Amino acid sequence: QVQLVESGGGLVQAGGSLRLSCAASGGTFSRYVMGWFRQAPGKEREFVAVISWTGGRTYYGDSVKGRFTVSRDNAKNMVYLQMNSLKPEDTAVYYCAAAQRMAITRYDYDYDYWGQGTQVTVSS
Repeated sequence: QVQLVESGGGLVQAGGSLRLSCAASGGTFSRYVMGWFRQAPGKEREFVAVISWTGGRTYYGDSVKGRFTVSRDNAKNMVYLQMNSLKPEDTAVYYCAAAQRMAITRYDYDYDYWGQGTQVTVSS
């Protein structure tokens, strides 16, 4: 059983930056693909980014490509999402998730564990 706790959300002006963190415990972190998803009010959950076991492979949703960067520190059981050039449409609850698999995936049904989420609000 893996527990995930996100932090780092908050209120930021458009064009600003935030760094989200996700702390994992209870499993072999280095054997989990880690993903970030977000959900805005009234909208479906959206894929944001994913990173492979070693961090050597990443993949991003089209809406964040070039602005967001996902990384991980397996020694600290942490995964991060650096968000730059934030836009009001980035406002959402952001979730980290862990998938016990080797291949990276953008599909939420492939993920086994989820955090409680952290709110990101971008003002215009």
